[in-house]
Amino acid sequence: MRSRFAACLVIIGLILAIPCAADEPEKDRLTYVEKTKYPVMDEMSEQADALREAAEAKTAEILARVEEEAKARKDAKLELRFDMSGIERPANPEVFAPQAWHFPPTPQYRTGTCWSFATTSFMESEIHRLSGREIKLSEMWTAYWEFVNKARGYVETRGESFFGHGSQAAALLRVYREYGVVPRADYEGVLAEDGRFDHNLTKDRMNEFLDWCRDNNFWDEEFIVATIRGILDLTMGRPPETVTWNGRTLTPQAFLTEICDIELDNYVGLISTLSIPFWSRGSYDVPDNWWHDTSYINVPLDVWYEVIRSTAAAGESLVIGGDVSEPGLWGLEDIAVVPTFDIPGDYIDQDSREFRFVNKSSTDDHLIHILGTTSIDGHDWFLVKDSNRSSRAGKYEGYYFFRDDYVKLKMLMITVHRDRVADILEKLEDDSE
Repeated sequence: MRSRFAACLVIIGLILAIPCAADEPEKDRLTYVEKTKYPVMDEMSEQADALREAAEAKTAEILARVEEEAKARKDAKLELRFDMSGIERPANPEVFAPQAWHFPPTPQYRTGTCWSFATTSFMESEIHRLSGREIKLSEMWTAYWEFVNKARGYVETRGESFFGHGSQAAALLRVYREYGVVPRADYEGVLAEDGRFDHNLTKDRMNEFLDWCRDNNFWDEEFIVATIRGILDLTMGRPPETVTWNGRTLTPQAFLTEICDIELDNYVGLISTLSIPFWSRGSYDVPDNWWHDTSYINVPLDVWYEVIRSTAAAGESLVIGGDVSEPGLWGLEDIAVVPTFDIPGDYIDQDSREFRFVNKSSTDDHLIHILGTTSIDGHDWFLVKDSNRSSRAGKYEGYYFFRDDYVKLKMLMITVHRDRVADILEKLEDDSE
């Protein structure tokens, strides 16, 4: 019994030794209290904010003034021109007779696609001349597919091929062969409500994407072309797969062959340069010839110019491209001439022309459509249909009068029907085309 009693005492003692809840140490607790404020720090922050706002306001004021002053200087900037009042010139476009049939000039607005506007206009004139049909063709159809072709070229050269607005008359022929063509009514190529073309944003988006491809060595052609087409579809609209003409549903290729009835192989390009032998074919080394077309026929300047003069005199038309950045070309006056302070007319020849091309004072800036010619005061004058903004500054919106000296010195290449150059084609040393 005593042992059991002793055991019970031990157990009771152990139980009593266990601390109870009331004996636990008090724990720290979290609670939300009002934030301690430091007035001095707040004051300093307010002072810093005030200084920052004052600095920003001052900077904005200065920049606004600088911008205003720059605009004022730009608005007051003078153009280098010369007095053209003494130049005898055509009175109006109607004095050019005969002249090629054509649709009224169409402005290109903010695009670098003059090559498409000029060559499309030429094709329209040719369709009318050969078949009597009046068909307004889509300029932007050609521009769309040329951007696609340029994207392929960019991939093939790993970013070393030209990618921009510009191209040449031969590009239209190449696009027509591959994709056909559609009427303007079926593809306006502009989504803006005002109907004005603006390819600056389109080009920026495409260039940003292509720059990324180059920087990351990404050259999946199918993916890149699809992306470029996606950008074009969003900014220009998706080209139609078929068109309806007089109740018939036609593909663009069928529309070209059956309705337009144009034989594309009948059109040739001519240049006049010392860089390759005369009476042979070769390439013109300009950025817009990005695919390195070698089909140009090179002839002496007098032969080249006579093709222009005789074609226009016959009431037929041609595409011509060259430099339009000279003080002798002035939209307000609707004329383009070479002033004597540049070079006297008697000194305009093959050498002076070549010199300006080599030193890049003559570049392939622009393509235009020649419609006719007349003679005034011993000079040939040419009626030009132009899509550029400068041509719309003067009295005859969309028309220019180009004098013979400007054509000989500053224009670089032409595209014409092969019937106009049959004698040249016969003289080619090796014409495999």
